[in-house]
Amino acid sequence: MIDVNKIREDFPILKRKIHGKQLIYLDNAATTQKPIQVVEAIKDAYLNYNANIHRSIHTLGEEATEKYEDAHRKVAELVNAKTWREIVFVKNATEALNLVMYSWGMNNIRQGDEIVITIMEHHANLVPWQQLAKKKGAKLKYIKLTEDYRLDLSELDKVITDKTKIVSVTHVSNVLGVINPVKEIGKVAHERGAILVIDGAQSVPRMKVDVRELNADFYAFSGHKMLGPTGIGALYGKEELLESMEPFLYGGDMIREVKLDDSTWNDIPWKFEAGTPNIIGGIGWSAAIEYINKIGIQNIFKHEEKLTKYALERLSELDFIEIIGPRDLKDRTGVISFTFDDVHPHDVSMFLDQLGGIAVRAGHHCAQPLMRYLGLTATTRVSFYLYNTIQEVDVLVDTLKAIRKVL
Repeated sequence: MIDVNKIREDFPILKRKIHGKQLIYLDNAATTQKPIQVVEAIKDAYLNYNANIHRSIHTLGEEATEKYEDAHRKVAELVNAKTWREIVFVKNATEALNLVMYSWGMNNIRQGDEIVITIMEHHANLVPWQQLAKKKGAKLKYIKLTEDYRLDLSELDKVITDKTKIVSVTHVSNVLGVINPVKEIGKVAHERGAILVIDGAQSVPRMKVDVRELNADFYAFSGHKMLGPTGIGALYGKEELLESMEPFLYGGDMIREVKLDDSTWNDIPWKFEAGTPNIIGGIGWSAAIEYINKIGIQNIFKHEEKLTKYALERLSELDFIEIIGPRDLKDRTGVISFTFDDVHPHDVSMFLDQLGGIAVRAGHHCAQPLMRYLGLTATTRVSFYLYNTIQEVDVLVDTLKAIRKVL
């Protein structure tokens, strides 16, 4: 197990006081805090080798290029890609999914084709496919939920048909916290000749992901949800698919040769990284991955599992709280959404901040179709990460009790 107190020393923001209370940061599904090692790596890059990449022969340019390309290698190793060239850097998971929609979807989906997603998808993995279906005259189909908030796979063979061309599913729900059986879903998709796209924004930060073992065709994730800076993410794509696709954006560095009447494209991944990329973001993300690797992703998962088990037990003691999601640890992560009697989640969030210095998320969590499916408008959501503690869960529960008394 990890030494949480030692880890917390690397996060200066956790020493901050909010309304006179020690900050308790439980909004990690939205974004994580950054350790000093990541901040120092970014600072070092700006102060000592800030330059553009793939353009200059001078020392600074070569150093920046080496660091940026090494970041691709670290991300590739993290998810066990066959080669680092299967890793395309983008702004975030949202852009990664849009890249697949535009570069693969727009060129391969025809009228009458089917696209299958789930009812629990984040808007980033719903709206692109919705709009693609509308533009191409395709049919968008949804995998629904069971009573215990998990995907209903009982009729998977009927939902995914020979007309299905894309199956896109979240690995971990950002609302329900469930870990979906993406490998099983992908097996059915591939048997029908469809590609498997996975939204890994909530999975890569906290569990071991092997894109080859999952047989994912595309896998999207972000750096800022795993201790890295904002504005940097990645799309993993099978080499043969990326090679066959047209670029998403056109301009500098993604070209091999430009003539007056035509152009040819650079090798992957640069074919999809037009213009000056987020060089410093990539370097910062590389430092974040190094930090996570030293702790061990399995240790992070076990720590989060311990917190989740305890939090589910404590929250279940409160008769005015309804947990929206599985109440057991089977295939579950540290994302817990709940409602508080008839009090709006925004008010609950405000009181948690003011009375306890606790940062949580309240709202529809970019999953409005899921909220409507569950008969809700919003929930309050707590989400754990490697620097959270059992004591913070106790403060959360005590503060919820205090809010109940106030109201």
